[in-house]
Amino acid sequence: MIYLVEDDDNIRKLVCYALTKEGFEVQGYDSPKKFWRELDGELPELVLLDIMLPEEDGLSILDKLKSRAKTEHIPVIMLTAKGSEFDKVTGLDMGADDYIVKPFGTMELISRVRAVLRRFRKTNRDKIYEIGELYVEPAKHIISVSGKEVSLSYKEYILLLVLLEAEGDVVERDKLLASVWGEYYTESRTLDVHIRKLRVKLGDAGKLIKTVKGIGYKLGGILNE
Repeated sequence: MIYLVEDDDNIRKLVCYALTKEGFEVQGYDSPKKFWRELDGELPELVLLDIMLPEEDGLSILDKLKSRAKTEHIPVIMLTAKGSEFDKVTGLDMGADDYIVKPFGTMELISRVRAVLRRFRKTNRDKIYEIGELYVEPAKHIISVSGKEVSLSYKEYILLLVLLEAEGDVVERDKLLASVWGEYYTESRTLDVHIRKLRVKLGDAGKLIKTVKGIGYKLGGILNE
């Protein structure tokens, strides 16, 4: 199920129609109040979120979604008329998974939706990772260090999984950006900030994340700044 929060009736109906035609289940909401009420029941697989909304702006909604354990894992695509680099970086740094500027084509929207869902679904694997004091069980969304559970944001979690799946190989910066934020995102600073936060949250296991200067990062070995 995809939830769309968009107060423009024409855009909301067009997006719902286009996604439904492609086989997605979609529910549209013209106000944040209706959206929050629905979240008390079924959780969506993806949220499409406009920024300029009545009652509460989209960035505020995004911040709340990513700060609550129940909803922090849900991927979010921002739909907005704002197209400046600052607005894009703000939304993505706050936890959005992609950013589409209005007006947009329905085929582009569908492509972005599929790409985000692919990245999200790839994390639902049965494999268990144990490296030193680090333990990760993706199927149950468990991350622990020395037996103590660690809480990560959705993007920190995906970033960690991408590094784990590389099995000690170096993952290039561009690939990490594409895997975590999408192929259209190129703000390298965001990657470094998330790596730094991830190391801090992992505590003693943070030393497993190694910087390979000029190339990217890998998980394993001694930390090398």
